[in-house]
Order: sequence, then C-alpha cells, then structure tokens
Amino acid sequence: MAKTIEGQTAIVTGAARGIGLGIAQRLAEDGARIILWDIDFSTFDPQAAGFEPLLTQAVDISDMAAVDRAFAEAVEKAGSIEILVNNAGINGPVVPAWEYPPEDWNRVMAINLNGVFYGCRAAIPHMRQQGYGRVVNVASMAGKDGVQYISGYSAAKAGVIAFTKALAKELAADGVLANCIAPAMVETELLREMTEDHITASKAKIPMGRFLQIPEIAAMVAWIASPECSFTTGFVFDLSGGRATY
Repeated sequence: MAKTIEGQTAIVTGAARGIGLGIAQRLAEDGARIILWDIDFSTFDPQAAGFEPLLTQAVDISDMAAVDRAFAEAVEKAGSIEILVNNAGINGPVVPAWEYPPEDWNRVMAINLNGVFYGCRAAIPHMRQQGYGRVVNVASMAGKDGVQYISGYSAAKAGVIAFTKALAKELAADGVLANCIAPAMVETELLREMTEDHITASKAKIPMGRFLQIPEIAAMVAWIASPECSFTTGFVFDLSGGRATY
C-alpha cells in the first residue's frame, strides 16, 4: 500500500481561511488534490494560498441537502474521495450557560456537530464502497474539559468526539478510519469572537505558555489522513501544549 496521500482527493470544510486553509495547504503540499468547502470564498486567493483547488464549493454544512449535493458534485469531478476533514466551526457567544441565547445554541450545534454528521453521512457510503477512507473531525480541548462560558461550543465538540468514537467502531472492518483532533486555543481570526479575559484564561491553561499554531495542526492532520495511519481509529489526537494528559 502507498504510504503517502499523493494523488488522493481530500475535502476540507471551512477551508477558505484559518485552520481549514492551513490543513488544505499541507495536504496539497503532500500531493493531494484539494476540494474546498466554505460558506464564503470572497477572501480566498489561490495564488496567496499556494495551490490551485480541484474545486471550490460554497456549502452551508448545517444544511444536509446542500452537503449531499456538494458531495455528489465533488465525486463527479474527482472520481473518488479518499479524505474528509470536517473542520468548519464557529465559537458562539462567551456567556454563562443560563444566559446563552437559544438561537445561538442551535446555530453552534447546527454547524459544529450536525455539520460533522452530515459530512460523514454523505462521504462514508462512498468510502465504504471503495474500501478505503480517512475521516478527520476537528473537535477541541473544550470537548474534553468543558470550558466555562462556552457551554454550547464545549457541548458540540464533546459530541464530535463521541460521534467519532462510535463511527470508528462501526467502520473498523471497512478500511475507513475515523479519528479526531482536540486542539487547545489556536491563533486565528476566531480570537476576535472572544473576550480578552477568556483568551487570557485559555492561555494560562497551556503548560507550554503559548497558543497552538496552524501548521502544527496541519502536520498532525496530514499524518492521520495518510495511509501510514493504519491501526488507529476512534482516537482523539490532542494538540494541547501539555494541557491534556489523559
């Protein structure tokens, strides 16, 4: 079996910017053909990104019908999809749980949890049929710890972890591996959605004393998505700077 992703096709969600773009850049660098999903590509520049996507698709991942249509179009264009990285997500408000607006709660769940389910639901029958696939779901340390004032985000990411574990067991004999990553706080534009107190408290939890960098996430994902990751499924790969030892 090949040890690299050379020539494989990867769908990366939330890939027009930030973590998703960093993951897509690394997978492209490793030889994969890249299909980008995002809600808005107005800021995406292939020249600045350093690669030409096979396809860019404007997809609302909280809409199952939209996800199904986009996946069918991706398969038609690429022929086969070997890698799915469910990265798209939002932070939501930073407030006490009893003040959390229900409409924000529903939106955080729709994008961060339902979106992962819809992506997997669309891709997995295709991957099972071809006898090979790698699914990488982006969770968070918040999904392990439960972080105060971001209860919606914490709950959704905990759901991603549990869903990934269940899914991996269902697929274990099918050649399709499903894992997730649990990053600590990353230096991205999402920081703009957070209060200064929340950012300071999050940094204080990291023994390395710094935030995670996007290329570090991309390097981890690149291995999980490769054929070399062959006997690990249903696992949570931490990127926590020493915060998580469990």
